Amino acid sequence: MSNATDIFTAIQNDPQNREFTNQGIQPLYHIEPQATILLVSQAPSRKAQQEMTYWDDASGRRLREWMGVTDEEFYHSGAIAVLPLDFYYPGKGKQGDLPPRKGFAEKWHPPLLELMPHIQLTLLIGQYAQRYYLGRRRKKTLTDTVAHYAEYLPDYFPLVHPSPLNYGWMNHHPWFAEQVVPALQTQVRRLI
Repeated sequence: MSNATDIFTAIQNDPQNREFTNQGIQPLYHIEPQATILLVSQAPSRKAQQEMTYWDDASGRRLREWMGVTDEEFYHSGAIAVLPLDFYYPGKGKQGDLPPRKGFAEKWHPPLLELMPHIQLTLLIGQYAQRYYLGRRRKKTLTDTVAHYAEYLPDYFPLVHPSPLNYGWMNHHPWFAEQVVPALQTQVRRLI
């Protein structure tokens, strides 16, 4: 699998994804050969999968505000790639969406990352992305990991998910908007 088309086809043909492929559902991710910034999060939302557009909702608008980028820069600059830990909507759980499937990122992130050799900064959005990419380097809580974001630079920038469900978290942690968001914007502006 040496090119994007072959990988896309292999993902669709993977028995793990047969149920989605049989329903005509395509994997949702976005690679850019010249990308310098990678966004890693849990998995597409139901809306994202239905519309085949990533981050086109309230969470995405908030994420772009945090990054300090326009819609045009986010979707069309060629600087930003998106690799969720699972490329398909995992379904609804008791409290929000189900987690990404185990083993999915391990299988598909490496070949896709090989096609994007210029990535310099990976935004780790939410606990699943931080667990996968930081492993034992992450702190005991997501809050502590995000608060200590500078420890993971220049390669990684951990973030809380920008979901409206997390607005309470942001209100209880004003340092996020005061310190973390400006630092994120500086990093992003350097690479766009």
